Amino acid sequence: MALSPTAAQRRIIAAADPATGRLKGPEAQLTALVKRGLAFRHPRPPHDHFLTPAGHRIREQPAGDEAPGAAGQPPAPAADGVFSARVGGEDPAPADGPARVREVRGAWQGLLELRRMTRSDGATELPCGWERTHLVQAAALALEAAGHTPATGDGDGYRVRATPQPEAVAVHQPDGTALRECAVTLERAGWQVGEHTDPRTRVRYLLASPRRV
Repeated sequence: MALSPTAAQRRIIAAADPATGRLKGPEAQLTALVKRGLAFRHPRPPHDHFLTPAGHRIREQPAGDEAPGAAGQPPAPAADGVFSARVGGEDPAPADGPARVREVRGAWQGLLELRRMTRSDGATELPCGWERTHLVQAAALALEAAGHTPATGDGDGYRVRATPQPEAVAVHQPDGTALRECAVTLERAGWQVGEHTDPRTRVRYLLASPRRV
């Protein structure tokens, strides 16, 4: 789990370019932010550093509005120190409200910037490498950022789950209309989506994979 950034690192995050998330500062501090999952080093020269979705989330937070625990961590648990979108069924679920809306908005904008900066053509329509290695979180973020309602406990709402298939997640939503709306959102976010029926339960669900072209 990521460590809380130091005061000096917070100043670097706060001073990031508001449009691109580009960072400036001592190399040691930038490297430390990368290790914390709050920044990434661009693979092409001049190898500048940019905020990750988790870094954007911290920059979006008003002073004193940080959730308890390690900085860069949302109210929901995160396995790798980056922003944790709601996958549905969390117990307890993250609190709703303006702070959560800011977190999700900042994470989504950070993800779009990550797409732009890691593609040679600068496009944001297709998922990036981070999304392909964090399939459940990436799909859940696309849904939550678009305003879909995650399941709470055993209640209704979307649930995003891993599958045995490579680069594919399953999205469950008991309401058929809401399920199709989830499909539209994921397709707009650059995912390839198909609707399937579980052969045992006859329940409809989505199978979604990040598009490559």
